[in-house]
Amino acid sequence: MAERRPFLLRVDPALLDAVQRWANDDLRSLNAQIEFLLRRAVQQSGRLKENRALPRRSLGEGGKPPKP
Repeated sequence: MAERRPFLLRVDPALLDAVQRWANDDLRSLNAQIEFLLRRAVQQSGRLKENRALPRRSLGEGGKPPKP
């Protein structure tokens, strides 16, 4: 697994609450949800070099954990 770097992020409390609820719905931690959203945004915008794809977590289709 790639090394992780800590990063302080200041976020509007209402936005953070909304992302936390979304994370709960998707059975993810808040940190994992933020990372998922950033990864998706970077890939969709084409701002990541194709030969340097970001590692994916072991999640099911759509970024959600596989159902039991």
